[in-house]
Amino acid sequence: MTLARTPLFDEHGSAGGKMVPFAGFEMPVQYPAGALKEYHIVRDGGCGLFDISHMGQVRVQGPDALAFLQYVTSNDVSRLTEGQVQYSALLNNEGGFIDDITTYKLSDDEYYLCINAANRHKDLAHLQRETAPFRVSVCDESDATTLLALQGEQAQSTLQPLVNINLAGIGYYRFATTEIDDHAVMISRTGYTGEDGFELYLPNALAVPLWRALLAAGARPIGLAARDMLRTEMGYALYGHEISDQVTPVEAKLMWITKLDKGDFIGRDAVRARREQGPERCLIALKLTGRGIPREHYRVFAGDAATGEVISGMFSPIAGGIALAYVQPEHAETGEFSVEIRGRRIAAERTRTPFVRSRVKKS
Repeated sequence: MTLARTPLFDEHGSAGGKMVPFAGFEMPVQYPAGALKEYHIVRDGGCGLFDISHMGQVRVQGPDALAFLQYVTSNDVSRLTEGQVQYSALLNNEGGFIDDITTYKLSDDEYYLCINAANRHKDLAHLQRETAPFRVSVCDESDATTLLALQGEQAQSTLQPLVNINLAGIGYYRFATTEIDDHAVMISRTGYTGEDGFELYLPNALAVPLWRALLAAGARPIGLAARDMLRTEMGYALYGHEISDQVTPVEAKLMWITKLDKGDFIGRDAVRARREQGPERCLIALKLTGRGIPREHYRVFAGDAATGEVISGMFSPIAGGIALAYVQPEHAETGEFSVEIRGRRIAAERTRTPFVRSRVKKS
């Protein structure tokens, strides 16, 4: 299979990025300093720059845009005001996740969706299939769009000299539009790291100049490995791990983005039934009390009973061995857990996410 490349492919090569296949793209997993150093840049007061242009972008517009999105997404889009962002999901008829998404309200009849790279074509086909009863258009703008994430305590001070709007005025899960070198740019105070920062949507023509300007201003390039470390510490869902088409919001603890009382939407009846029946498995957070690194698919025990497996796991420089795991409902509230690592069961305690303190600015 031929892998796609983002507009910044050559920039990653010049910076020594180690490229790997990811979601159909060649993406940098790390740079010469290594993933741990990159992690600390973001977590310890610096500013990390991520190329996340592999993500998909879809524009939804028309007089029925709101009604359409109310039907195809799980959250209540009617609560959005212009300039606001919402975390949401596309569900199938069985209540499972087609994808988790973010929804941006541009105006009453125009919205912008950010979708996962691996699901781009599936999501687009699903959305377009559901347009028939609505006066709405669904346009894939992924190939024309570069998406950057600037994350860390110094994100705002690094970006501010390069833009002509006051970044301090952009609240959490809010966005604003501006121009950089005569190109329209959408700047969103969102991210996937638990640190303050922004995601920037821009035309491909601006990708290389802005990437270089941000690096010159003090940002450092960050690869996929450090990004996954940062998101795991926050307990953020990743498609194919915590969520999939076989997992409903009930199991994934994402009922907070699933508004059953907003009216009919795809998957609503199935989710309601699952909530009433109870989850088939439960997502829990674990912290090892012994030495070891919990990895994906490692078996989890409650006492002597095999009860589930690790979905995401790592060694956190701050919290030690941490894991998100799915376990049987009857064991979800018990206290004696262990994770099997190389034939040995390492004791673990149930905890809460985030595993480390989030420093996003929510006010």
